[in-house]
Amino acid sequence: MKTLDTKLARIRSGAYRPQDFIIADAKDADMAFGLLSPGPRRDATGNLLSGNANRAAYLQAMREMTGSGSIDIMLGSASSVEILGQEGLFDGSPVTPAVRFNDTTDIWCQRGARYTQSHSRPFRTARIAKLRPVVDLGLYSITFSNDVESDLRTLEAYSTFRAEADPLGLRHFLEVFNPAFDAGIPAAELGHFIGDCVVRCLGGVLAAEQPLFLKLAYVGRRAMEELAGYDPARLVVGILGGAKGTTRDTFELLARAEQAGARVALFGRKINFAESPLTLVALMRRVIEREVSPVEAVRVYHATLASTGIRPILPMADDVELSDPILRAEA
Repeated sequence: MKTLDTKLARIRSGAYRPQDFIIADAKDADMAFGLLSPGPRRDATGNLLSGNANRAAYLQAMREMTGSGSIDIMLGSASSVEILGQEGLFDGSPVTPAVRFNDTTDIWCQRGARYTQSHSRPFRTARIAKLRPVVDLGLYSITFSNDVESDLRTLEAYSTFRAEADPLGLRHFLEVFNPAFDAGIPAAELGHFIGDCVVRCLGGVLAAEQPLFLKLAYVGRRAMEELAGYDPARLVVGILGGAKGTTRDTFELLARAEQAGARVALFGRKINFAESPLTLVALMRRVIEREVSPVEAVRVYHATLASTGIRPILPMADDVELSDPILRAEA
């Protein structure tokens, strides 16, 4: 059994323990950022070099994280997961491979692009009928814009996807982004709007087509508690990482979201842009399991960097601070 399946079973049964928290490494950024997705180049000891890493480095990072024992899901683009699957990386591994099923226009973040300034348009590069030999799990992404025509297109495309995926035995988790532009909703109400949209969207979906879990931005404790407490046996809430921020941001976001009822974290840039991703994710586990506080975890992280000769991006005095506005507002 993959750890994802055993953990989800305990979460849904009401027997959740912090050890059951699910962590996904999201390395599907090539479907959003293109050439910049692998992050900065680093030498063999982890220190920064000039320029950007290439795909070979990105794939190697996926191999290393999959073998680390710290994650439950490795999320990548279809082409990346195909390469790793052909190598046998996931054979006998407790890690579940997953791919991005769709790439709506609001994740098109190429240099110089303005796509994110417009309403999300449904789009799928991957042909899901071709994916079944490669994976049985993937991410489907939607964005609600508070615009009837845009949201109707989004929901119709999601319905079509479910109709195609179910006969193929493909499971999915549902990513719901906040709109990247002003959707006419006060900031304090955005989380409640998203939660209402999710429940309204899934209320007519039978169990066979329900997402395994959700992936949402953390916009505050109240909104996350409300959604996580609505139907915890069917609507398992997960958080996305967003921008890199400080190392304190990573650990604090994880701790606060879990306390508010989140049971999954899917972090991309927070992991990939870290000086030592394997150390970071191992400490994420310790934070979730209450072995260390977020502040203590930052200190341990910097001590580990020092002991291995890796120069930190930020000095610890800065890295131990909160830079995320929502986390700072709640502090």
